[in-house]
Amino acid sequence: MNTMTDAAVIAQQAPQASPGNGRKFGNVILDVKNISLSFGGVKALTDISFDVREHEIRAIIGPNGAGKSSLLNCINGVYQPQQGTITFRGKSFRHMKSRQVAEMGVARTFQNLALFKGMSVLDNIMTGRNLRIKSNLLLQALRIGPAEKEEMRHREFVERIIDFLEIQAFRKTPVGQLPYGLQKRVDLGRALAMEPQVLLLDEPMAGMNVEEKQDMCRFVLDVNDEFGTTVVLIEHDMGVVMDISDRVVVLDYGRKIGDGTPDEVRASPEVIKAYLGTSH
Repeated sequence: MNTMTDAAVIAQQAPQASPGNGRKFGNVILDVKNISLSFGGVKALTDISFDVREHEIRAIIGPNGAGKSSLLNCINGVYQPQQGTITFRGKSFRHMKSRQVAEMGVARTFQNLALFKGMSVLDNIMTGRNLRIKSNLLLQALRIGPAEKEEMRHREFVERIIDFLEIQAFRKTPVGQLPYGLQKRVDLGRALAMEPQVLLLDEPMAGMNVEEKQDMCRFVLDVNDEFGTTVVLIEHDMGVVMDISDRVVVLDYGRKIGDGTPDEVRASPEVIKAYLGTSH
């Protein structure tokens, strides 16, 4: 592994301002280095590198099949890349289970909702607190002693998330009875219940109408601004990406073809040819 010069380390760690909105970013919280992933003889990712800074909204874009979801799966431990390393707050790993990554402070939503449709909104979001529960299963079932007090604290935390996402009226409603846009909010709420430092969002606006997209954009920005949560998102709506992202990574057939601010990516001839098209 190549060693970095002192000047390079200082440059990487120094807080930076986003050219688009003037917000200050912290140090690099997530650093992806030379990740390659193959399934049999098919290469899904080839030598992918990029970093994410604290308090940043980092977008990953590209055509279908470009490897975007595979990349998120490598970051949160669903897939194990054959090459490269992922460093989170100074701890590097290649082979780590999803639970270990979650315990480090990385939460994930999925493109295809995996909610418990027969359970209420409150109970679905409560499942995101599992990593935080210290009482054993017997005490939890009996709800006695410290377990009862602990459950009350977790429920209070979840109620705050429900208020934040403006779904108070549906807190006891089975998730399967909710419109798709509200189910997406519940999915976001479950991830927020884990109190993540980095939130990975896989197409959070997919399948939504214009009003639902506007609401979700507002929640993503508020999560980033009010909670200080770093966000990495995959999104196909270029209007959304260009409006809310600080920096953008562009993938095509498993390779990185662009990386920069929204304006820089939008002006890249290679990105235009491969993905955006001349109409953009």
